[in-house]
Amino acid sequence: MALNILEFEKPVLELEKKIEEMRKMSDQLDISNEINKLESKINDLRKNIFENLTPWQIVQLARHPERPYTLDYIYLMTENFVELHGDRRFGDDKAIVGGFANLGDQSVMIIGQQKGRDTKSNLYRNFGMPNPEGYRKAYRLMKLAEKFNKPVITLIDTPGAYPGIEAEERGQAEAIAKNLFEMSKLQVPIIVVIIGEGASGGALGLGIGDRVLMLQYCWYSVISPESCSSILWRSWDFKEQAAEALKLTSQDLLRLKIIDRIIPEPEGGAHRDHKKSADILKGVLLEELQSVSKLKKDKLLDNRIKKFGEMGFFKD
Repeated sequence: MALNILEFEKPVLELEKKIEEMRKMSDQLDISNEINKLESKINDLRKNIFENLTPWQIVQLARHPERPYTLDYIYLMTENFVELHGDRRFGDDKAIVGGFANLGDQSVMIIGQQKGRDTKSNLYRNFGMPNPEGYRKAYRLMKLAEKFNKPVITLIDTPGAYPGIEAEERGQAEAIAKNLFEMSKLQVPIIVVIIGEGASGGALGLGIGDRVLMLQYCWYSVISPESCSSILWRSWDFKEQAAEALKLTSQDLLRLKIIDRIIPEPEGGAHRDHKKSADILKGVLLEELQSVSKLKKDKLLDNRIKKFGEMGFFKD
């Protein structure tokens, strides 16, 4: 996979290129010790970079075009995925995908936002920005899961709900609000995972669950850093300061009790190893499903409502 290199990754790339050049020379010269020393240096440098990422750098990682998306995780983690289409009211929104699948020996309903890899697929997926029919499709699938007593997994990765006039005409705010209301009282376990960007109500429309998990290099916020900068400073130039102020990283959100758990990513980010990232996520999901599935329905719903009811309280 040809990686798109982010600015802060370039020092590592330069050393990796140097190793490749040295390996080509290794047939003629014994430079294995030098190569081993350089590999050790690369590991230390990458570790140092990724332990000290700024919030804005994490935003960039979450948006990496080669990061695994919802369908990547579904096909890598599950078997027998059957995609279901349409909201039975208007149409089929390609920005949200979902259906039944087998996760290990557990049958689940899995739903998430889906972005495209290139211009054509991004237009087809509306850049991962759902219309109202997408949220209504998600709601229909959740109620289907409830009917058959199957747990729901949602994978969040969106720059926000589609803000076009046609989306507002078809009831964007109502569709998201209804999902919030219905997910709060759905009679089956719900596990939410932020796998990339988690922006605004577009993310929250799939974000009510018994457990809210977040991959290590993702962001989750009421507004994007660029939009926040535009509102506060009338310019996008202060997006890095906005990212810092919004407390949108996984570490910040765990401390604020907005999420329940951080899922580690492969070294260098999920985009460097899709399979390993999916294996890690699958293991965590099976563990969390086993935990929440033990609860009786009344206790499950009480805990869910209490969890979200306690958010936003703080001591000065």
